[in-house]
Amino acid sequence: MDSQWQIYQVFEKERADLPHRNAGSVHASDAEMALENARDVFVRRPNCLSLWVVPERAIFSKTVEELQDNAWRTEMQNTSAEESYLVFQKQGQTARETFVVHVGDVAANSPQQALERALETFDDKNVFVWWIVPERAIIKNEASDAPSMFEPAHWKKYRNHLSYPVEPIMRELKSAQEMLEE
Repeated sequence: MDSQWQIYQVFEKERADLPHRNAGSVHASDAEMALENARDVFVRRPNCLSLWVVPERAIFSKTVEELQDNAWRTEMQNTSAEESYLVFQKQGQTARETFVVHVGDVAANSPQQALERALETFDDKNVFVWWIVPERAIIKNEASDAPSMFEPAHWKKYRNHLSYPVEPIMRELKSAQEMLEE
C-alpha cells in the first residue's frame, strides 16, 4: 500500500482580469483537504479570488519537444461522449517565476484530441508546456465559500512581524520567573 498522499496541482486567480495560474502543488488525502491545504499554503499573503485543485494524475502534459514526436497522437483514446477540457500553457523559460496559465477550453473525446484542438485554437508561439485537464477533474472553491476562505488573509497579523512581540513577552516571563525564585 502506498503511504504517500496524492499530489494536487493548485491554480489561483488573484484578480478578476487575470486567468487562473499554477501556484504549485500540495499533498492531500482527498480533494477537499487539497483545497484547504492550497488555501493555507498559497493564500497567506497575495490576494485571491478563486482556487482550483487538480489531481496531478488527471493532467495530460506535453512539452514542445514531445509534440515534435507524433507518437502521442497514436495514443488517442476516444471516450463515448465529448466533454470539456481546460487548456493551460507555460509560456517562457526565464529564471524568474513562470506559471502555467489557463488559456481557454475545448470540447473533445480524449485528452489527446483536446490537445490537437488546443493546438489549432490557441496561439502556440513561445509555449513550452501544454497541460490538458478534463473539467470534471477540477475541484473549485464555491463562490459562497470565498469570503471565509480568502478574507482572513487581509487582516491576519502574521503579515507584520511587529505583531509578534516575542522579545518583550520573553523578558516579562523571565522577570516573573526570577521574582518567583527569589
